[in-house]
Order: sequence, then structure tokens, then C-alpha cells
Amino acid sequence: MTDEPDQAYRAYIAERLPMLRRLAHLLSQDWHRADDLVQSTMVRLYLRWERVAAATDRDAYARAVLVRVFLSERRTGWARRVVLVDSAVDTTATVDPDAASAVAVRTALAALPARQRAVLVLRYYSDLSVEQTADALGCSAGTVKSHTSRALAALRRALPDDEPASVRPGGER
Repeated sequence: MTDEPDQAYRAYIAERLPMLRRLAHLLSQDWHRADDLVQSTMVRLYLRWERVAAATDRDAYARAVLVRVFLSERRTGWARRVVLVDSAVDTTATVDPDAASAVAVRTALAALPARQRAVLVLRYYSDLSVEQTADALGCSAGTVKSHTSRALAALRRALPDDEPASVRPGGER
């Protein structure tokens, strides 16, 4: 790579790194794993930077690569054998209701299968349309809709009934 594309790559990564890390964390539910996912994504973006730079929506391209790295990793035997945990959660601490709701939603999200979690993160966190999500995942719009439906139903079952409507999946935004 010459200096100019290299600088463009560095500038793009410097600007979008926080977004990629947050997305990876929502997918993996672990900051260390998220950093590994982002690093793998950055390598793939660098190797194909000419194609990325020519894309009409670089963020969509980067999100698609990140999600595909995550899903690919989940298919390996290593992901099924090893569960990484940051540290034990202190259950004795007093938590305000909003933090408790956020923990409940994250716990329920973590329990979903990887593709369902990816669909919800892309649709509701990244605010992508059904078609954009399907493109990022490399599947049909119908598959996105069915994964969304199943994932939201699972989240509704997993969340306590006393969750505020704004926190519950399908609640007002």
C-alpha cells in the first residue's frame, strides 16, 4: 500500500474504532473478545482497503466484516469449548433500576444464539433496515425477519415482567 491509502485507512480506523468496539462488545458480550474481533476485522479491512475505500458505505462494509468474523468464530470448536469471563459479578451491591434493566437485557441478549444476537444488534443498535441487515449477514430478508421474531420472543420470555416498556424488546423507542 502506498502512503496515501495507508493514511486513509488509519484515519478511517481512528474515527470508527469506538463504533466497531461497541458493536463487537454487543455481539460477544466481552470486552476482551470484542477487541480480538475488532483486530481481526481491522486486518481484513486493511487487506482489502482498495475495495473498502471504493465502497459507497464504508461503515456498512466494516459492520458486515465484523459480524461475519464473529459468526465465523462462533462456528469453530474453540468457541464451543471455551467460555471467557471477565470477573465475578458482585451481587451484593445496590444497583439503580436503570442499571439493573440494562444488565437484564444484556444477560438475555447473551443467551441468544449468535445469529439471532447479530440480527438484533444490527437492527436495533446499529439501526439498519431489514435489507441492510440481510446484506451484512449474507442471508435473505426473510431470514432476518424470522431471526428477529424468534430473538424478540426469546427476550420477552427472558426479561422479567416488571421491565419498563422502553427497555423491553418491541417497546417504544
